[in-house]
Formats: sequence, structure tokens, C-alpha cells
Amino acid sequence: MAQLKNFLSTRWGIISVGAFIGIVAALLQKLGNPGNMGICVACFERDIAGAIGIHRAAVVQYMRPEIIGFVLGSLIAAYIFKEFRPRVGSAPIVRFVLGAFAMIGALVFLGCPWRALLRLAGGDGNAILGLAGLIFGIWIGTLFLKNGYNLGRTEKSYTSVGWLMPLTMIGFLILMFLFPQIKGEAKSGILFYSLKGPGAGHAALIISLLVGLAIGFLAQRSRFCTMGAFRDLILFRQAHLFSGLLALLVFAFITNLIVGQFHPGFVKQPVAHTMHIWNFGGMVLAGLAFSLAGGCPGRQLFLAGEGDGDSAIFVWGMIIGAGFAHNFGLASSPKGVGPHGIAAVIIGLLVCLFIGFTMRKKFA
Repeated sequence: MAQLKNFLSTRWGIISVGAFIGIVAALLQKLGNPGNMGICVACFERDIAGAIGIHRAAVVQYMRPEIIGFVLGSLIAAYIFKEFRPRVGSAPIVRFVLGAFAMIGALVFLGCPWRALLRLAGGDGNAILGLAGLIFGIWIGTLFLKNGYNLGRTEKSYTSVGWLMPLTMIGFLILMFLFPQIKGEAKSGILFYSLKGPGAGHAALIISLLVGLAIGFLAQRSRFCTMGAFRDLILFRQAHLFSGLLALLVFAFITNLIVGQFHPGFVKQPVAHTMHIWNFGGMVLAGLAFSLAGGCPGRQLFLAGEGDGDSAIFVWGMIIGAGFAHNFGLASSPKGVGPHGIAAVIIGLLVCLFIGFTMRKKFA
């Protein structure tokens, strides 16, 4: 175990984790997950919101086992390596709002940072605009960080605080077993299931769960984070985390070539639209929100698994934000941005800028 711990903290360790995520994400698509969406934290949390009835968009409702696995895999790793540290900080409402707007921005683009990379690896040229927007949003966030932006100090808390998010995910998993999907039925007990659309595409439960557990375990050990990778590159010229992202992109691309999933172009890409300004703008909002909150959506799940109550608040902000996005016509579809999506991006950017400007420590 000590050798694994040491290896995963090295450059080759983070490259190995990125390669693993890229390969299994492409294979999950082959096994049934939606196109260019082998893994998408934002989309999968959106599906979970639909599964428990927070929104009623019938095409995106499924209790995604990958998300459950991310949290529980991180929990297992944290306990094995004695890094389970229940903690909370300050400004919970700010973290919740940042999570909600991060989700809204991601759903205007139609993907989280991981899916942006996976879309590019599958040949979707629209992802270039999304990644450019993500980087620009993170860059804005680094300007606030350099000028004293801070959400407050994290403090040690009760063990129960750290367990609440993992227990929630265990509860979600139990619900999947108590109310499994019934062929041809849109609802099983208290859970909703999509009969068509992205929510209806999924690999077998046990495979998705095992992949999620493995990624959660490895990412907790390696500190894999998309936002952190770009932040470190911009602020400190450090490419350690960034090498993991490149590995994810390269190995997903190679796997897609091998299994016949690489289809280059801009039009008729799976679960994507060609409104380039808002592919860019949506991810500017998401990148800025991730930067102000201190981590990408995957990293927030991994931190929640190791006891971080602040990250758990951000995760719930994203889940509720998915409800806002679909209930209020903010989310995009292959036809384009939702009727109120553009206004939501503009409002989200203004809110994030307000948070960034007003939550700065003033030094004497």
C-alpha cells in the first residue's frame, strides 16, 4: 500500500490515473453510456436529480452508479491511508450558489470538464470552444486568487459530518436495488427512469459502480482535478496535474479509435450543439465557479468522500442547480441553448464576479 501511495503522487502516477479514466470512460460508452459521455460528472449528477424527481425532464433521469462510486471509492481510500478528515469551512451558501451556477454553465455547454475532454477525444470539434471557455473562466478565477480571494479557513469537525455525503450515496445505491428499472416503465417505486434520450443509455449497474469505485480510489490518492491542473499551470507553471489531463485525452482518443467511436466534425455530434459563443460562455461560467469553489466537479466528489463538508455543499448545489436548469429552460439540447440559458449564463457570471470581488482578504 505504501508503494501505491508513493507512486500515485508522482508524475507517472497522475499520468496513469488519467490514462485509466480515459480508457474506462471510452469503454463505458461502448458498454451503453451515452455518446461521448462515458463519464460526465455534471450530466450524471443531472440524471440523479431527475431520478429523485428534482426535475421532470424525462430524457435525463437515471441514478448514475458512477457518481456513487466516486464518493465511496474516495471514502475507502481515505480510510485505508488515514486521510479521512471531517472538516467544514465557511460561507456554505456561497459554495451552494457556486455549485448551482457551475451546473448551469456546464449544462449550457452540455458537459463537465471531463466530458469536454472526452468529446474532443471522440472527434467533437465543439468541445474546443468549451475547453477554451473553461480555461478562460479558470484564468479569471486565478486573478481573484492572486488578489486575496478566500472562502475562509477549514476547521476540523465531527465524524458524522464527513459521513453524511457517503451515507447519502449508500442510500441512493440501496434505492437502486429496492426500485430497479422495470422494462417499459418510467417510474419504479420512488425513482424515475428515462425510456429514451441520454438517461436511457447506461452500462450495467455493477460495471458502472466498479468503475466509479476504482476512479474514486485512484483520484483521491492522486488528487486528480481538471480545474487544479489549469490553475497550477496558469499560476505556478506546474504541469504535474495537467499531465494527467493530457493522458486522459490521449488514451480516450486511442480507445475510441480502436473501438470505432471516433467521428470528427462539428455537426450531428452526440448530445451537443453548435452555438459556439454559448459553448464558450457556458464553460466560462463553469470554469469561474469551479475556480472560486476550489475544485472541478469530480474533485468535489472525491473531497466529499474523504470528509469535506464544504465540497458536499457544492455537490448538492450542482444537483439542485440541475433542477433549476431543466425546470426553468436553462439547459441546452442538441437543438441549441434553452430559452433562458443565455440569460442564466450572464446572471451567473455577474454573481460569480460579485462573489470574487467581495470575498477578498484585505491586507494591511
